Amino acid sequence: MKWVTRERARVDRIACPWLIRRFVDPAAEFLYVPGDQVIETARKVGAIPFDFPGVELHHYEEDGKEFVSFDAIIRKYRLTDPPLAELARIVRVADGGHGTAPEAAGLEAAATGFRLIAKDDLENQRLQFPLYDALYEYCKWRVERGGTLEHTGP
Repeated sequence: MKWVTRERARVDRIACPWLIRRFVDPAAEFLYVPGDQVIETARKVGAIPFDFPGVELHHYEEDGKEFVSFDAIIRKYRLTDPPLAELARIVRVADGGHGTAPEAAGLEAAATGFRLIAKDDLENQRLQFPLYDALYEYCKWRVERGGTLEHTGP
């Protein structure tokens, strides 16, 4: 499957490819194009557009709460993994959606830094995917312990 979104990705437009590759299609290909070319590129190459206004896999509102494209992909592909739901909460808050997650500030800062040092969006993906792997493992750890963090320092 090919997927397309706007260039200059930061949080949601990197989190979504990680989610797609990890839970939907391990061989997925991603294209990052200027915003005015997303729909045209999707039609031309048969790609699925995401995180772009007016497409299915974009931000949405439900019960007065804003959800992000990461949530839209989870909903469409019926992903029910509890740690993934925890990660979605972090991504949602980091990308400006509803909720609270103290980890979101760190994710937003790291995502911005990676965007600044990456030469392009595909390198940004390559650099950030290990961060999402680590956050997912952290979420698994939290879920297994009932959502509590144990103090492990001195």
